[in-house]
Amino acid sequence: MDKLKKVLSGQDGNNDDGDILQAANQASTLGWGTRMKGFIACFVLGVLCSILGTCLLWIPRVGLILFAVLYTLGNVASLCSTMFLMGPLNQLKRMCAKERALATAIMLTCLVLTMCSAFWWKNNGLALLFCILQFLAFAWYGLSYIPFARDAVIKAFSVCLK
Repeated sequence: MDKLKKVLSGQDGNNDDGDILQAANQASTLGWGTRMKGFIACFVLGVLCSILGTCLLWIPRVGLILFAVLYTLGNVASLCSTMFLMGPLNQLKRMCAKERALATAIMLTCLVLTMCSAFWWKNNGLALLFCILQFLAFAWYGLSYIPFARDAVIKAFSVCLK
């Protein structure tokens, strides 16, 4: 039972997850409980913005613009939520890592282009296209944190396309 408590608390010397938790703990001056609350609050806010944007999509004339803005804000809030867990500097370093750099660049570009197409260009079709690309880039970015997930997705799609 003591071994289980040590592993779950990140105190087991043989567990690499403990090193990750310690690095995350040192990345911020906030306590672990505060960081978890911040993560949950930002993530829930992001999900709510995305859901609200999807619900407002069907409002005539302004629905697509509201969707694009709320969906983009939801993605930004969800992305910022992980900064509470690992700290802003570590998050930025991991976002710019070799295996995530392209997905990060595409995702951030789509975030900006969605807002430009909604407000500056006033092109609803482009706003919707960039929201779809945001979703795909955010999913690809998220999969990069799961070992071999990208390879599994590529293999699944290659099997489906044969």
